[in-house]
Amino acid sequence: MNILDDLKLQYKLGGIAMRVIYWNIACFLISLVFFYQFSGGSFAYPDWLALSSDPNVFMFRPWTFLTYAFFHSSFLHLLFNMMVLNFASNLFLTFFTQKQYLGLYILGAVFSGVVFSLSFYFLNIPGSIVGASAAIMAVLVGVTTYQPLMNVRLLLIGNVKLWHITTVILVLDLMQFRLDNTGGHISHLAGALFGFIFIKLLQNGTDLSIIISRTIDFFTNLFKKSPSTPFKKVHKNYKKPAEKVASRIVTKDKTQQQIDEILDKISQSGYDCLTKEEKEFLFKAGK
Repeated sequence: MNILDDLKLQYKLGGIAMRVIYWNIACFLISLVFFYQFSGGSFAYPDWLALSSDPNVFMFRPWTFLTYAFFHSSFLHLLFNMMVLNFASNLFLTFFTQKQYLGLYILGAVFSGVVFSLSFYFLNIPGSIVGASAAIMAVLVGVTTYQPLMNVRLLLIGNVKLWHITTVILVLDLMQFRLDNTGGHISHLAGALFGFIFIKLLQNGTDLSIIISRTIDFFTNLFKKSPSTPFKKVHKNYKKPAEKVASRIVTKDKTQQQIDEILDKISQSGYDCLTKEEKEFLFKAGK
């Protein structure tokens, strides 16, 4: 199995959190090719990708309330965000579903984008932002709201409460509010607020992620071609050879059992602990 096959397998088995990280990395690589200015050493994102505070721009490009959350201004910006996203995602998915995770990420990004645009508009400050930080803050504050006293083990520090980590990050945002990247910090705090609201509504029986799930299902069914097969008369044969059926069941159970054992190993020790043979087996089984 080559590196590309290995990455494909990780993408397929990693779940929605791994896919969101892959999407962010892919968007960054694309932006390096098309939007990086080597002379100035910075990115120049067009207004149809970055989120602008100018209503004459964002009103005619509503998709930018989401696209901005998948692009980053530097490699360090991407690296730090993906580290925090991986940390927050693993905690969030311990208690909630993948659909709720994706719903929170997308809605958190949109809500934070709206707050940023309106804030800068009323403050009469022109500007634009990119970055997944706001959506990540929504996920982190969401799981912190649900389990604030969860113990988290940090390297060189030891066990701390989850709310301690989240509080430090929020305080750092507040401290830098007027120093640099004001628009980014506004969106971060907006994302944190949305994460809190999302979980509180969920605890009261209102799942906002349904909005995203139903939207995705609508477009998926819209572009899915339903197979048109002619009517066929089926003759049922009730006398089936018992030996052949039993043989199929044994083969299927054995294969599925091996897949389950490998997936359990991944959940306990991570994907990297798999042997080459196990990776090969999963890759072939996933085809």
